[in-house]
Amino acid sequence: MVLSRSVVAAACVAAAGVLSAPGLAGAQPAPPPPPPVPNVNAYAPANPQNFVVHQGAAYAFTTAGLTCMVQRSGPYGCSGVLPGAPNGANLVSGRAGVPPGFGSAGQPIVAEPVNELPPNTRISFGTVSCGGDGVVTACLDSGNQAGFVVTPEATWVNAVNPLLARPEGTNPYFN
Repeated sequence: MVLSRSVVAAACVAAAGVLSAPGLAGAQPAPPPPPPVPNVNAYAPANPQNFVVHQGAAYAFTTAGLTCMVQRSGPYGCSGVLPGAPNGANLVSGRAGVPPGFGSAGQPIVAEPVNELPPNTRISFGTVSCGGDGVVTACLDSGNQAGFVVTPEATWVNAVNPLLARPEGTNPYFN
């Protein structure tokens, strides 16, 4: 009886050692989701007439080294240097109701000259608003809460609607 207890105890100690070994104790947690898109709609609206392009079919502006456009038909996006964008992308764009993504273009999103958007202002059409503070640029589709953010350090797309997809036990209305 003493021998079998010793064998069981040794087996338990060995199992505990294996389970506590690095990498075997459990899977690594998933990386946190990207930060939410800033509330672009908190910025003051700019006069859209100062940013009309394509014979009134779109509004375009420059800000923080980017050229951005909001089309009246739904597409929106920015082109330029996108720090940290995948595969060297120089374009991030979406469409009202559709989450944005990255791409590459051989030319700027708008070929004609456009005005600079003053800091802390935005251009909006329908559910899409784009603007920034002069350093950070963001676009947000308030219809699905998807959008993108371009900062001097990073660029990311947020395609998760916090009202629909959120961690278990959280409430989007209370912190």
